[in-house]
Amino acid sequence: MNWRQPGRRDALLYGVAAAVAGGLVASVARLEGARQVGRRSVAQQLPGGPLIVIANHTSYADGILLAIACRDLGRSLRLLATAGVFRAPLLGPVVRRLGFIPVHRGSDAAARSLDAAAEALAAGEAVGLFPEGRITRDPGHWPERSKTGAVRLALRTGAPVVPVALQGAQDVVGRSRNLRRTLRNLALPPEVSVLVGETIDVVALAGADPDEATVRRVADEVMGRLIDLIEELRGLDAAHEYGVPRDPADG
Repeated sequence: MNWRQPGRRDALLYGVAAAVAGGLVASVARLEGARQVGRRSVAQQLPGGPLIVIANHTSYADGILLAIACRDLGRSLRLLATAGVFRAPLLGPVVRRLGFIPVHRGSDAAARSLDAAAEALAAGEAVGLFPEGRITRDPGHWPERSKTGAVRLALRTGAPVVPVALQGAQDVVGRSRNLRRTLRNLALPPEVSVLVGETIDVVALAGADPDEATVRRVADEVMGRLIDLIEELRGLDAAHEYGVPRDPADG
């Protein structure tokens, strides 16, 4: 899978798409300005250079919300998104031009999406992904235990990781009853809060030539830092420090 860096026209398209998406989101939700840990003021900018942005996954709206939040912080994300999005007649060609990266879940091609993500990082881009690999199945919308892809990508490229917590996205678009939800949101838009964590140096955490157990441990630690942010937004403690355990047979 080859990744193509967006050109100047594509950058303009990204700006237009972000403005349109922002307008649509504003009609059904109130997206708070991103706040950064340890700062009272609104965070001004994400770090420059190669960057991996991770977030919790509670809604089909998460990708749009994360992209808008990061755009406001100065970075255009190259999101890893399910391959079905790229097959959509109108949306597919657009997201390809925006530099998004398809993920073929449950297939041998799924690992190749990390190759494309590594190419984007080598070009100095910011790559966004959801380490759980799917929308959480937890009834309380707490994150599930992550997969190790984000950490492997960081170890492979040396790119730092920035965790971004989203709270309230599940009230914008859920897994069912979305017509009723949208009508309600037009009248009473729910609030979506964003909290940006401190940069994580995954290579420093894992050390040189980490084994599989170390990769798993670091993946849990990184996910734990994301969960800390979610706890701060919710004012609640998560029942599982590193994410809700998942049945290995459940993907």
